[in-house]
Amino acid sequence: MDKIDQYKWAMDLALELAEEAYKNGDVPVGAVVLDSSLKVIAESFNNKEKTFRPTGHAEIIALELAAKDLGCWRLEGCTLIVTLEPCPMCLGAMTNARIERLIFGAYDSKGGAISLGYNFFKDKRLNHRFGVVGGICHYQSSKMLSSFFKERRESYKII
Repeated sequence: MDKIDQYKWAMDLALELAEEAYKNGDVPVGAVVLDSSLKVIAESFNNKEKTFRPTGHAEIIALELAAKDLGCWRLEGCTLIVTLEPCPMCLGAMTNARIERLIFGAYDSKGGAISLGYNFFKDKRLNHRFGVVGGICHYQSSKMLSSFFKERRESYKII
């Protein structure tokens, strides 16, 4: 089995979590944190709209839950799986949490840190670097996001 293929099941779980965000009227993003033995230690989905929290991103919540589960904010050896390329805030949080790797689904040319050139994960000036793989299950994640935003645009049309 290819190394990335071993994370497909976790991306499927993240996609299920993204559907929960969708049902709640939030941008459909789901995140899962795995420990070094690939056990799920945290999972979450976006909840900014429901909780009025600007930091209510799936990644931030999942990182916080994982730290609580481990009893330590250092998530060394952990992998974060998320359905959408992280924003700069979330990528910064991953650097601070010292994750081992990030695996994400859809690229985000308008808000994704990596697409915008904020490559904190490989900046040698920072005290931590980690591996990143993007585009895993890109189609499924992109399709869900496109449907969500299409519905939002249609609801704003003046008749």
